[in-house]
Amino acid sequence: MYAFEITRQEQRKDRGVPELLIEDGPDAVDLLPLGKVELADWLAGQSEATRAWVGSVGFAAEAGGICLVAGGDGRLATVLVGRSGDDDPWAFAQLAAKLPPGRYRLAVPLEPRVATWAALSWALAGYGFDRYKRRAERQWPRLAWPAAADRAAVERGHDAIRLVRDLINTPACDMGPAELAAAAEAVADQFGAACRVIVGDGLLAENYPAIHAVGRAAASHRRPRLIDLRWGDELAPRVTLVGKGVCFDSGGLDIKPSSGMKLMKKDMGGAAHVLGLASMIMGARLPVRLRVLIPAVENAVSGDAMRPLDVLATRKGLTVEVGNTDAEGRLILCDALAEASRETPALLIDIATLTGAARTALGPDLPALFCNDEALAGDILAAGEAEADPLWRLPLYRPYRRMLDSKVADIANVSDGPHAGAITAALFLREFIGDGIAWAHLDVMAWNGSARPGRPEGGEAMALRALFAMTAKRFPAP
Repeated sequence: MYAFEITRQEQRKDRGVPELLIEDGPDAVDLLPLGKVELADWLAGQSEATRAWVGSVGFAAEAGGICLVAGGDGRLATVLVGRSGDDDPWAFAQLAAKLPPGRYRLAVPLEPRVATWAALSWALAGYGFDRYKRRAERQWPRLAWPAAADRAAVERGHDAIRLVRDLINTPACDMGPAELAAAAEAVADQFGAACRVIVGDGLLAENYPAIHAVGRAAASHRRPRLIDLRWGDELAPRVTLVGKGVCFDSGGLDIKPSSGMKLMKKDMGGAAHVLGLASMIMGARLPVRLRVLIPAVENAVSGDAMRPLDVLATRKGLTVEVGNTDAEGRLILCDALAEASRETPALLIDIATLTGAARTALGPDLPALFCNDEALAGDILAAGEAEADPLWRLPLYRPYRRMLDSKVADIANVSDGPHAGAITAALFLREFIGDGIAWAHLDVMAWNGSARPGRPEGGEAMALRALFAMTAKRFPAP
């Protein structure tokens, strides 16, 4: 119970205006972004002493460079900033990490998209996960809200990204299926949504047998569950989000080696993502009937664990042969996707930390996108490019479906070969999508292996801004 309450309190405490963004004031120091030509023009109008100072410190308006310039009273008056271009949303997080404490303002206007990025990345520069270890105190610089920034969008994005990161960073001892359900309930409470949770053997009673089969090995202390959040006008277009909620993945009886198991607290990263995306959709009050489905389990080892070559029932009625118990994420998703398809939503998105094969193909930073609808795929990719929140599309190559053929069941959960693992996983999920439904599947890392400005090592929100932008364009707020 203690862990439940901490989770819900911590989600609430950071809501509101990001603390590193402030209103403008007379004591704010000017930030002046300059390219090389602009620097030369600016220097031409400065005193000899200022020109000498800028030259002596070697500032040449290179991207990411800064030069602190004092005024006549000896106090910091202006910061020259090497212009990094308008396509890097994290440039201002890097700037915030370099500047001394104080209040700053942009001395030149930015176009709305860049101003919004500047505010968001600056706000996230100070993010750190400190639930278990107090970070060294640091006074961060604060930025006056850029005039053209979309404040509501910044606040939604800031809160959603923090939520995703915090949930992923929380270790499995404090983020099991019950705690993940509590986190979803807290999000529902915040936005006035309904949230229902089906627990344990209730999954069998309501026909979610695959979720139950994966989670039953841990049921003595961590019962599996299906989280079902609903929000919005029942007559509005239906948008359904499904997130993989494996709160820890040992691999089951096909147990992972220690190196592969170490980061498996992040295997509920898909669930974290859909909660973050849902919070943005509800916060923007998009005119949709939103549904979020999260199958939440721990894939454990016990006498009740599913075994290799077991055949499982599923909600759709298809039987699945378990070729590998470590391919459990697709087993819990298949039941949730079958339920999502029952309502024939206008848009269905699932997000999962599903395969190492996707990381091998695209690396840790680039989510793999699979999509059965060309218009939807195009919209997602275009939003990713516009928001500098990229994805890369991989094919739902139908001939590879043969790799999932089983001699004893309708389908196998893995192929016997080493090839095309991300594609075959997506093809497995596709079997559970209803006809005529526009569906996108994202295979994400949800983790930063090393720290960069605004993106510390640990849990990370990936493609979140892109997916929200796409959804908001398809279903614009009135």
